[in-house]
Amino acid sequence: MLASFFATFLIGLREGLEAALVVGILVAYLTRLDRRDALPKLWTGVGLAVALALGVGAIFTFGAYMLTFEAQELLGGGLSLLAVAMVTWMIFWMQKAGRTLKAGLEGGIDKALRGGVWALVAIGFVSVAREGVETTLLLWSMVQSFGESPIALLGALLGLATAVVLGWFIARGMLRLNLGRFFTWTGGVLVIVAAGVLAYAFHDLQEAGALPGPFGAGAPVDPTTGLVAVGWAGFPFGWAFDVSTSIAPDSALAVLLQATVGFMPQMTWLQVLAWVVYVAVVAPLFIRGVRAGRRPRPAVSAPAVPVPAGQAPSEAPHPARAATARPAAAVGTPTAP
Repeated sequence: MLASFFATFLIGLREGLEAALVVGILVAYLTRLDRRDALPKLWTGVGLAVALALGVGAIFTFGAYMLTFEAQELLGGGLSLLAVAMVTWMIFWMQKAGRTLKAGLEGGIDKALRGGVWALVAIGFVSVAREGVETTLLLWSMVQSFGESPIALLGALLGLATAVVLGWFIARGMLRLNLGRFFTWTGGVLVIVAAGVLAYAFHDLQEAGALPGPFGAGAPVDPTTGLVAVGWAGFPFGWAFDVSTSIAPDSALAVLLQATVGFMPQMTWLQVLAWVVYVAVVAPLFIRGVRAGRRPRPAVSAPAVPVPAGQAPSEAPHPARAATARPAAAVGTPTAP
């Protein structure tokens, strides 16, 4: 469906552009230093990071087929929790370190050039591996929750490819993009996406039996129907709501809502509570960080200039002019001794 395609495309674009910008900064700095001989070592580290991300994804995807259903759900829930933790950390890290990212990377290159071959390989690997593993975990969790692997994977791949192209254009100076605004808006979207992934992680853990829920023997039961209770009667380990008769779980609307806000036609109380608590805690912190980044810095006032004895305060020189004025002896033609 287009919803799952768009969701994974956006994640691939956002996370891929972060990695592409990091690599672009490193390559541009080495080129400016006229150290093109060090570029192959940097690309080796980047290639190893990409291989690590692909390897992690392959292990989780094909290794899960060898596990029991409960083990698969436990693995999926655990990895989804890890993905949410990494994405949340990255959102706030970009808010704080985004302004000094270039200086930090260039300082790392300076140290690596003094450290030899493996230091350059390491800085290329570390700079991309974090983004790669985070992207892999998040996309893997989303693909598992959507249940539409081919379309979701296609969206992720196109998003990553678009990020690489945009990163190349930006590094070449051929494209101007307000990166601050881009990462702010996509960061806000990621908060909602991460909340949805967290809710699905709780669903997996409940199905695996790691958390109490409607799939276990201790679920609250409606005495009239004999089914797991829905609504307040099912609190806290039953179903919070069930609108699957109105919104089919495999319908386009259900996939769209799950891809955007993490909504599922049938959700447990623990899922709903996890979503609400995450958004209630993370969203205000994110908004506060955005406002702090836009707040203008206070202007530095010029130091007060002392008024010479016998001179009225109105005749005192302006602080800005006094700070830039040179001594009279330094201006004009030197006098004879």
